[in-house]
Amino acid sequence: MPGRNLVEKIAQHFAVGLEPGHIVGAGDYLSIRPAYVMTHDNTGAVIPKFKSIGATKVDNPRQPVFALDHDIQDTGEKNLEKYRKIEYFAKEHGIDFYPAGRGIGHQIMCEEGYAWPGTMVVASDSHSNMYGGLGCLGTPVVRTDAAAIWATGRTWWQVPPVARVELRGRLVPGVTGKDVIVTLCGLFNKDEVLNHAVEFVGDGVAGLNLEQRLTIANMTTEWGALVGIFPIDNVAVSWLQLRADFVAKRGLAGEPSDIDGKGVHPRLNQARIDELRKNVTLADPDAFYARELSLDLGSVQPYVSGPNTVKTMASISEMRKKQVRIQKAYLVSCVNSRVEDLADAAAIVSGKRVAEGVEFYVAAASSEVQAESERRGDWQALLDAGAIPLPPGCGPCIGLGKGILQDNEVGISATNRNFKGRMGSPSAQTYLASPAVVAASAVAGIIDLPGEFTSSKPVGEVHARQKEGASAGAVTIIEGFPELIEGELIFCHQDNLNTDGIFPGKYTYQDDFTPAQQAVVVMENYDPEFGKIVKEGDILVGGFNFGTGSSREQAATALKYRGIRLVLAGSFSETYKRNAINNGFLVIDAPELVRNLKAKFGAEKLSVKTGIKAKVDFRRSQIEADGNTYLIDPVGAAAQELVLTEGLENWVKRNLGNG
Repeated sequence: MPGRNLVEKIAQHFAVGLEPGHIVGAGDYLSIRPAYVMTHDNTGAVIPKFKSIGATKVDNPRQPVFALDHDIQDTGEKNLEKYRKIEYFAKEHGIDFYPAGRGIGHQIMCEEGYAWPGTMVVASDSHSNMYGGLGCLGTPVVRTDAAAIWATGRTWWQVPPVARVELRGRLVPGVTGKDVIVTLCGLFNKDEVLNHAVEFVGDGVAGLNLEQRLTIANMTTEWGALVGIFPIDNVAVSWLQLRADFVAKRGLAGEPSDIDGKGVHPRLNQARIDELRKNVTLADPDAFYARELSLDLGSVQPYVSGPNTVKTMASISEMRKKQVRIQKAYLVSCVNSRVEDLADAAAIVSGKRVAEGVEFYVAAASSEVQAESERRGDWQALLDAGAIPLPPGCGPCIGLGKGILQDNEVGISATNRNFKGRMGSPSAQTYLASPAVVAASAVAGIIDLPGEFTSSKPVGEVHARQKEGASAGAVTIIEGFPELIEGELIFCHQDNLNTDGIFPGKYTYQDDFTPAQQAVVVMENYDPEFGKIVKEGDILVGGFNFGTGSSREQAATALKYRGIRLVLAGSFSETYKRNAINNGFLVIDAPELVRNLKAKFGAEKLSVKTGIKAKVDFRRSQIEADGNTYLIDPVGAAAQELVLTEGLENWVKRNLGNG
């Protein structure tokens, strides 16, 4: 049996209810008790969900963390009332609360020691991957999960396949961590790490400071990964030591309510750091990885991503030739607004002025970052150059507040997403780059960076690995869960079938739309013939990345209400999978089955009534269909319970008070 990787080891530690001797591996469905769960402005939506499931008491008040950061520029009474309700709920239940202006939640989670090496921390926000810069297993959950954790301390997680990304060599001067992750997104742009956890290794890791690691881990989200984690080494521990020394001098004024009364920070303290130094969790040398990628850091140069996608990139020398004129520049967000980022930008603009016709917006990742930037003189240098300051928070990164892109404008941003319409008008174009490139572009009026850089391509490789061995053995079937499910396969070949194709968006916000109505309209945007050939008890087989797109849960429930027993697919959007399981609807990866059906039926028909009877054997973790046997990931007790109880909310109601 091969050794275990870092993700599997941390997941093992935070799993609950495992059978004796069970070794956690990729594909396992786990009941997990994360160290912390962070919610931001969406806390306002989680609170009524928490109450609707019958919860009146938070299971562990030390587990949730609230940080207001998304819409903090909105000082209207409606938003302020929402913020007051969140703060009141925090005080009522004794939950750590950080008000608007303290900073972006992910930055606070790192600054205040919640994201701790070797632990598992979740957030109802996709950029919780950032915690991996500290060797913390950070991964996103949805709002229902957050409510479940508040109520019971637990939710579920399926351990993703893990990819190993080897970083070799050193960055050349002028190249940053942002350039590394832009390169990874643009070079490996064929979904190589989609829905994987990514572990960064290699001799190049030691040369990356903590701020660069946080940037890279943060944007593994845009690369398609569910986790991006660095090894727990001296760089991470030394950064925590500096933070502990700083907070000891800063004092504990204004700290959340879990201070022990002895003047010691509850997380960033010497005893905890000393314990970390003695007990570092490391991946085994012979750990298995589903994919292995490599990147020569010396071949990375300043790159620009986009427009409107992270899958395309161009070198700064190429962009210079294109003379792309901009109207807006942004140095904001959780990915690139730390002290080093502001210093890089300040060095570029010092003694210069922002170009006429360009607006340059700057917001620190936290109030502490801004204070340090002010102390160093970097903040003032940016303002003197004409930068427009915004409060520490998210703002224009998500199209909120001052400075968003207007029709047909072009923006260069140090944020993490440049999706069409994300930062304002859908007709605008957004490019992503490092803080230095953003600052230089703001001054030049076109996308540029002083200096001479080559147009050579980055050097990297990717290899897929096949795990040896057969099924993990017999799975324990809990009472009431079927050992076998049989049904005819209905094959829908399309890859990247989005949620609008499965459940049309025009029905999404019709609150009185019944389950029966959902069943009637399911798949009508994809194939109007689908409803005529499918019958209750069938098994749907989709393509790869099934359920991509929006997070509407009706795309899962509509199939369930139509009588589909379960969905098999080459792979799933992780958000779709969470919504399905959270509604008690089983979805299972079966890539080899999908490939065989594609070869047999082709793509002439959108939906095919195959005539193939399939048998899904949950005890043996296999599918028998058309004379073939396909192995699947074990559907363990955590997933079985959710199916039996008809979803996570019902599971919470049943388990309230049981811990």
